[in-house]
Amino acid sequence: MTVRKNFLFDEDVAQHLKEIAKKANITQTQVVKNLIEAEYEEVSVEEKLEAIERLAGCMNGLIGDDISIQSIKMEMGANI
Repeated sequence: MTVRKNFLFDEDVAQHLKEIAKKANITQTQVVKNLIEAEYEEVSVEEKLEAIERLAGCMNGLIGDDISIQSIKMEMGANI
């Protein structure tokens, strides 16, 4: 499904859009669509990285500040 949107541009910006579309041999709509999708991809990646950082922070201290996986493995090996 397509949705119609109306934008208001300064004359210079409208001319730039026209020139970009002509040079790329695509429609002005496609130019705007490509720019929006490229920007959205950057925003999406940033949001995902921020979510990963928040999750990574949640893992701190679950075992304890002075206990590491390596020390647990060593202790388990010594008790076997």
